[in-house]
Amino acid sequence: MNDLGELLHKLGVARIAAMAVVAIMLLGFFAFLMIRSTTPQLAPLYTGLEFDDSAAIISELGTMGIPHEIRGEGDTILIPRDQITSVRMSLAQNGLPRRGQIGYEIFDQQNTLGATSFVQNINHVRALEGELARTISSLARVRTARVHLVLPERELFRREHKEPSASIVLSVRGQLSSGEIRSVQHLVASAIEGLSPNGVSVVDDNGNLLASGQNGDEMSATAQAMEERVLGVENRMRSRIEELLANVVGAGRARVQVSAELDLNRSTRTSEIFDPESQVVRSTQIRETGDQSEGAGNLGEVTVANELPGAGENNANGGGSSHSSSTLEETLNYEISRTTETAVTEAGAIRRMSVAVVVDGSYTYDNAGNATYQPRSQEEIDQISALVRSAMGYDAARGDQIEVINMPFAERPDIQIGTAQPGMFDFTRDDLMKFAEMAVTLLIGLALVLFIMRPLVKKVLAPEERPLALPPADVVPEEVLPDDTAALIKAREEASQAWMEQAKSLGEQQVKTLKMVGELVEENPKQATLVIRDWLNRAA
Repeated sequence: MNDLGELLHKLGVARIAAMAVVAIMLLGFFAFLMIRSTTPQLAPLYTGLEFDDSAAIISELGTMGIPHEIRGEGDTILIPRDQITSVRMSLAQNGLPRRGQIGYEIFDQQNTLGATSFVQNINHVRALEGELARTISSLARVRTARVHLVLPERELFRREHKEPSASIVLSVRGQLSSGEIRSVQHLVASAIEGLSPNGVSVVDDNGNLLASGQNGDEMSATAQAMEERVLGVENRMRSRIEELLANVVGAGRARVQVSAELDLNRSTRTSEIFDPESQVVRSTQIRETGDQSEGAGNLGEVTVANELPGAGENNANGGGSSHSSSTLEETLNYEISRTTETAVTEAGAIRRMSVAVVVDGSYTYDNAGNATYQPRSQEEIDQISALVRSAMGYDAARGDQIEVINMPFAERPDIQIGTAQPGMFDFTRDDLMKFAEMAVTLLIGLALVLFIMRPLVKKVLAPEERPLALPPADVVPEEVLPDDTAALIKAREEASQAWMEQAKSLGEQQVKTLKMVGELVEENPKQATLVIRDWLNRAA
């Protein structure tokens, strides 16, 4: 304890305080690093939850003993990143989150033995609505969906029945295209028996009508389909030309607009052609007939000739007569060649197409990195025009038009043509946040070491400076008044100089004394040995 007290007294209060501060700061810094490294990184488990789903999920997480954190207004739950997949699978097994909708699991939560048919029908409709809402919400552009179904019951002994209908409210990201709206309509219509896509009305969360859902509105549906066909042709042609030009002038250095006029009429033409020059004998028919008759002498025969006057005499003189005739008939049937053609012209044929292309110029960079715009030559423009004609299938007979113009773009590209894009590694947002956190921690550690710990350690290890004692006040001349500051300082400087000279003279005397003792020891080593032994015996 005496040695410890001596050491503490020798170090002084300032050094002990500095050492304590350094130790506490080091312990705090390393404790922060250990806690930070052992604390799991949290990531969102689910976002945009309903309050019922959020409460149910938090209860399940507490049961499973998984640490979690709530963000926002309770609609976002964070858990350790390495447990997200397993927790989602466990929650899905329990039917969470429900997204505010109840599906077919409604039949697992009740006893159907005592349920009436009315309750069963209501639960069936609720289950269909919930399952359809979940399916629609799984689309990338849809955040939430709510489905209402009207399924009329067919009454007995009635031939007429009402068609089912559906209404959907969507909360979307951005804006849905007409094709995406029709896909939602067909999705719901295919899941409900007897429901037509035209019987599904779609409304967004802002109250905008996306699809009217009027049954029998075939004209509007046909017009919408034709419009989508025109847009599909234009988009396909634009993407084809832009992809071709991107390999020539660079990505984003050309803008293409295509206007297509399609023949939306569907026609069927049937023609029957006869060729009179091409005749073939189909059949030949020949018929020959003959007739022969003779006169008889029988007087008893009653004929018209016998009844005429003088008939008896003629018969008596001539005795009889004969008559014969023949007919030849030939029939030839010819077959004439016949051609029957049926031509069906489907809607969607390109009637006329116009293409407008704007191409940016080239840029040259000086040593300072400043860009200078240079327009493209006419030869390059002609080559680009030829490429566009080939890509679009240019046909002058149908009146196609193409226009290629070289103009500077408002936003200059940051990457030079022909240079590789910067960046060799693709990092996710989480990786960047982790790197930033490590950099901030490193900077804090360096600042703590350089600006706080280093000066404190230097102060602790520095030897204690003992100021020279000034001469006592009685050395100062009495004629100097205390209020005369300049004179007092001058007197103290003179006294300090005198003290330094005195210390110097004392040092010289000590040196001389040591030198003299050394000479005596060298001259009389035996006596010096005896004297040292005597001192050691006395000390013992």
